[in-house]
Amino acid sequence: MVETMFDLPVEKQIFYAVLGFSWTVYLWEAYLSYRQELGKIMDSETFEKSRLYQLDKSNFSFWSGLYSETEGTLILLLGGIPFLWAVAGSVTARFGFGPEYEITQSLVFLTLATLFSAITGLPWSLYNTFVIEEKHGFNQQTLGFFLKDAVKKFAVTQCILLPVTSLLLYIIKIGGDYFFIYAWLFTLVVSLVLVTIYADYIAPLFDKFTPLPDGELKTDIEAMAKSISFPLTKIYVVEGSKRSSHSNAYFYGFFKNKRIVLFDTLLEDYSPLNKAGESQPEQPESDETSSESKAKPKNKKQGCNNPEILAVLGHELGHWKLGHTVKNIVISQMNSFLCFSLFAVLIGRKELFVAFGFDDSQPTLIGLMIIFQFIFSPYNEVLSFCLTVLSRRFEFQADAFARGMGKASELYSALIKLNKDNLGFPVADWLFSMWHYSHPPLLERLRALGNTKQD
Repeated sequence: MVETMFDLPVEKQIFYAVLGFSWTVYLWEAYLSYRQELGKIMDSETFEKSRLYQLDKSNFSFWSGLYSETEGTLILLLGGIPFLWAVAGSVTARFGFGPEYEITQSLVFLTLATLFSAITGLPWSLYNTFVIEEKHGFNQQTLGFFLKDAVKKFAVTQCILLPVTSLLLYIIKIGGDYFFIYAWLFTLVVSLVLVTIYADYIAPLFDKFTPLPDGELKTDIEAMAKSISFPLTKIYVVEGSKRSSHSNAYFYGFFKNKRIVLFDTLLEDYSPLNKAGESQPEQPESDETSSESKAKPKNKKQGCNNPEILAVLGHELGHWKLGHTVKNIVISQMNSFLCFSLFAVLIGRKELFVAFGFDDSQPTLIGLMIIFQFIFSPYNEVLSFCLTVLSRRFEFQADAFARGMGKASELYSALIKLNKDNLGFPVADWLFSMWHYSHPPLLERLRALGNTKQD
């Protein structure tokens, strides 16, 4: 008689179901990428660079995804998680901490796990930066700057991750029957604090932020913010050109303390890449300059003019005025509360731990990992898709808000410029776009803006 999966012990069914779903998601993503490649047939020479960039990114995504799935499968099949937990236990034992010091062992395990992830992911990150991004003219970093940045990111991550994790585990341990409520409230406070301090204290560790100089642009931005009662306090320019020629803009802050951040690569009159391109003749690079970034122009003329920047900010301010930021926070916290509630129900199920090789112990951190990362993975995929759909809807609404401010023509041209600067491919397979794109494809946004000549 042939044994089926349903004849296996419950813990084995859980284990193979997790593996099966993980590979199903990867194959689905690979199929979507294949469909997207079929939609990239364009005769126009204008978009040849973006077509090739999209192709390289798609191939990279396929192979890096295949590696990730293979690595994850081998870790599960070979018992990598219980092995690393045992190693963490051995390390803590050397310092006189026995099994009763579960939180200490959890922190050592977390450090080793994130270090392993950083090391195995480094070659892929190097290839993406110094082969793909370099090939298509985006990378501005030297190898030394990249590695220094990677070490700094790892250190900052550990400084945040370890204290937060230890407090979360402690709350779960002492919280009693309602620990999931206290755990959720704790993560809510942590997320709000991090959002508040990130741009002021964390981001400046990696990039230089300077106030936007007084002038027409600053005056116009302040006037536009005042016209919709946006409580703007400061406007910064971030030196994004030091690492990449991609461009961006965002705002942050709570209540009456809002700040706007513009990437220097977004500003046509401010981007050092444009200024470097204008210098004649090209000067040899000094050792001091090369140690930080390459600082060579990747585009002849990059970024947007002032009216276009105002249109882009009109779109961003539309997100605030329409309550998109608050809605996203509410949705995120509702989901977080639901997940902690389900975690409270499942954490006592011994078969979940046995399925992943923990026959004699049920560490809380391992339970969080198993339930949030593996058991919830089908739910997370569905939620991610729903949030992507919602995000696209918000983007259309923000575009409409900017149009209502009389900036349709400027936003129209800005979107085209930004798409060209970032080598975004304007044609997308509908299924790939529906599943992946948090922002609508360029042509859909332009069609939604309508005939700008009438505005």
